[in-house]
Amino acid sequence: MLFPTGWVLLGICMGVPGLQAAADNFPPPCASSIYCSGELLRQVQMNKLFPDDKDFVDMPLRGSPETVLQDFRQLVNETPGGAVPRKQLEAFVEAHFSLPGEEFEPWEPSDWTPSPQLLGRISDPRLRSWAQELNAKWKSLGRKIKAEVQSSPERHSLIYVPNPLIVPGGRFREYYYWDSFWVIEGLLLSNMTATAKGMIQNFLHLVERFGHVPNGGRVYYERRSQPPFLALMMEAYLKHTGDLAFLNESLPLLEEEYRFWQEQRAVNVSLGAGREQQQQQQQQEFALNRYRVSVGEPRPEAYSKDVELAEGLQEEARPALWAELQSAAESGWDFSSRWFLPGPPPVEATLGDTWASAVVPVDLNAVLCRVEALLADFHHSLGDAGRAERFRAAHERRAAAVRAVLWNEDTGVWLDYNLARHRHNRAFYPSNLTPLWAECGLEGAAAEKALRYLESSTALSYAYGLPTSLARTGQQWDLPNAWAPLQHMVVAGLARSSSPQAQELAFTLAQNWVRMNLAVYERHQAMFEKYDVEGDGTPGAGGEYVVQEGFGWTNGVALQLLDLFGDRLTAAASSLAGSWAWLGASLVLLLLLLPAQGPL
Repeated sequence: MLFPTGWVLLGICMGVPGLQAAADNFPPPCASSIYCSGELLRQVQMNKLFPDDKDFVDMPLRGSPETVLQDFRQLVNETPGGAVPRKQLEAFVEAHFSLPGEEFEPWEPSDWTPSPQLLGRISDPRLRSWAQELNAKWKSLGRKIKAEVQSSPERHSLIYVPNPLIVPGGRFREYYYWDSFWVIEGLLLSNMTATAKGMIQNFLHLVERFGHVPNGGRVYYERRSQPPFLALMMEAYLKHTGDLAFLNESLPLLEEEYRFWQEQRAVNVSLGAGREQQQQQQQQEFALNRYRVSVGEPRPEAYSKDVELAEGLQEEARPALWAELQSAAESGWDFSSRWFLPGPPPVEATLGDTWASAVVPVDLNAVLCRVEALLADFHHSLGDAGRAERFRAAHERRAAAVRAVLWNEDTGVWLDYNLARHRHNRAFYPSNLTPLWAECGLEGAAAEKALRYLESSTALSYAYGLPTSLARTGQQWDLPNAWAPLQHMVVAGLARSSSPQAQELAFTLAQNWVRMNLAVYERHQAMFEKYDVEGDGTPGAGGEYVVQEGFGWTNGVALQLLDLFGDRLTAAASSLAGSWAWLGASLVLLLLLLPAQGPL
């Protein structure tokens, strides 16, 4: 599959303007010849010295990079053929690197309190007790970066930021961009405004340094970002504090991040022949955004996996695949059938068919639509009517583009648009509903139609949450996994609707997600990054690593749902399955009648 598909991908890339193709001028993920490229990285990762490739590139150096590389070159020169034996490599790494995680020192947030006001808004005693335990988890997830990372950055892959922070947990021992939006929302509900502000300041610091917020806090993430939630973090903070002075000093950097997405990730979509649109729209061009990372080397944190995935390709085609894997990782959905370019039937697409830069994603453009509205509101609140109008106009242009390019009248919802196929991806993803949450392009009956779309989807037949897709690929952002941020965006979008039916569905989804989270927590005494919507409610699986505990955004979403519906939510009285019995019965006929939903 990989050999022919890779060449199809390369050929299509070269034939579609603005899309990535194999090239010799792709830069490495960062400038480091230890953490991002080079022979030391290749030999260590391909010998699989660690069960997780990320462990090696998270290890601080004991000496200068020059000394480490000089010692390694000497070792290579002394080895016949240059391939250092595994035991010697292990000894070299042990002598020259410290353990991952040693860049941090213990830190407990000074603004943590055992009884935040949120607890008083939760009626159910069992849920209230659980929320108190979730609140306590902020202490175990707090981190402070040691001063030596700032003074000797060349010896660390960790990117220094000035304030302490909350990490997701598990292998994700550093800060991550879009994760932190739900973490910050949870912190604010826990009355931890100082910690939340410090994290926002950290991201502003990164924008000042890089022009954007990197995917996460490592140098190997430098050239890719994640969904741009920084302005939304500021909005959440302002709702709790009204700190306009902080907004005023931060607004130029919020605009700078917006410019990055407009200058580096924009794409013009022309609705030409073959497009499912009305005739009068077919010659129009619309400006939208996509994920597109021009890094044509293996991801350092998953080096061996990327090399092995490209083994069937000609050497000149490999950079294109690696660039697309980086682009998919920028989405936060790494990885998913959502980014696969399907092959000719009956061949099924796989991870090797990833082509994320060919997708104009609904959720990315919904987020940016919200960012433009917020930037307009921010300028208005600070008295700058001219700049407020500029961003209001940008918001209106994007809303029109989202309606024209991403809305599909046949299905009654927004769908990702594929630039190579010139058509929508009709598969179910919770992201299809994000314009409801972002309040982007909701004119007419769009909201009601989107509600009917969700009600008619087999996605509602799963007892423990909305699945990330209905495709079973083995990737972690596909069936049977469900992720907290996607649940929150759908629930919040439905909850702010004027439709009582939508509001009640929002409550039902929240009720069952909270009950499942609680049941798994009571079973494992842990919160997880993802969950399995099948079976009896278990942590998720699949993808490139085992499921992680912690877990920052899962905790934050649970607290948000408890805040939204705390006066109504109840803990499950018995088994998890019972809470969805009514929905399963009502959907039996629907499941028999509806065809299976697949990718493009």
